[in-house]
Amino acid sequence: MDVKLRIHRFVEGKKWEQDYTVTIKVGMTVLEALIEIKEKQDPTLSFTCSCRSSICGACAVRVNGNAELACEILVENLVKRYDTTELTIEPLGNFKVIRDLVVDWDPKYARIKKIKPVVHPKDEFSKETGCKQSPEDFNKYKKYAGCILCGSCVSECNKNSLNQDDFLDPFVFVKAEKIVADSRDKSPEEHLKAVVDAGLWRCFNCQECTAKCPKGLDPAGAIEKLKEATFKKGLDDNVGARHAKAIYDDISESGTLDESKLNIKSEGFFMAGLRAPMAIRLMRVGKMNPLDKHPVNPEIETIRKIVKNAEAAAKEAE
Repeated sequence: MDVKLRIHRFVEGKKWEQDYTVTIKVGMTVLEALIEIKEKQDPTLSFTCSCRSSICGACAVRVNGNAELACEILVENLVKRYDTTELTIEPLGNFKVIRDLVVDWDPKYARIKKIKPVVHPKDEFSKETGCKQSPEDFNKYKKYAGCILCGSCVSECNKNSLNQDDFLDPFVFVKAEKIVADSRDKSPEEHLKAVVDAGLWRCFNCQECTAKCPKGLDPAGAIEKLKEATFKKGLDDNVGARHAKAIYDDISESGTLDESKLNIKSEGFFMAGLRAPMAIRLMRVGKMNPLDKHPVNPEIETIRKIVKNAEAAAKEAE
C-alpha cells in the first residue's frame, strides 16, 4: 500500500510542506516510514528518535493534528482511523521548532525548576536507615514515574496554545504531583505553593493532555489532585480556589449556580465591579437577575447525595 506523507518542513526560518510517497509494509510505524524517507529519498529531513520502543519519548510528532509516538503508532492503523492514504506529519505544538520535526526542549526543561523538583527527606530518615516507604504509599505516585517526557501533553494543551507565560506544561504538574504525593517528602507545601504561583488554577480542564498521553498517566487528574492538596494545606487564598469553593457551596446548598454572586465570591467586590458591563449583558439576555431569589433545584436532595458520595469516594481513595 502506498501512502503519501505530507511533512511540515522548517529550515533556517523557511517553512513549507513536502510530500513523500512510501510503500507501507504490514506493521510499519510512522518512525520507520520517516527513517525510510531519510535513508532512501531525502537525507535532509530532520526528526528525533532514540529507543524505538516507546520508552524515551524522543520521537513524538503530530499526525493529522494529533500527538503520537512515531515509534508506536502503525501507519496502517492511521490509514484506517482517518480513512485516507494521505497523512500530514508536523512537529509537536506549543514548542519552538528548531528544524523540520525537531523541537526545542530546553525552555520546557527549565520550567521544571519552578516546582522545586527535589524530595526533601523527613528528619526521621538518614543515609544509614534509608527512606523506607510502604507499598501503599508508593502506589500513590507510582504511575507518575512513568512519564517519558514525550511532549504529547504539551502539544495538545489548549491553555498553552493560548498563553504559555502564566501556566506550566502538563508534564510539569505530573512531576509536581509525583513529589507532593511522596510520603517521604517533608515539605509538600513548598512544591504546592510553587505550582499555585505557576498557574495551577488556570488549567482549562479540557482533558486533551490525558486523552493524548501515550502512557495513560492522566495529567489532568494530576492537576486536580494538586488542587485538592492545596485546599488540605490551606493554600486556597487565590481566585481559582475561591471560584471552586463558591461552585461547591452553590451546588451543595441549592443544586444550581448563583451566577449573580459567583464572581463576587471568587474575585471580590472590586474586581467584580470591573466586570459590571458583562453583568449587564447577562441581565439583558435573562442569564441572571440579582433581584430574583436564587432558585433551589427540585432534585436538591439527590444532588446532595451525589456530593456526599463523591466526598466519601475521594476520602476512601486517599
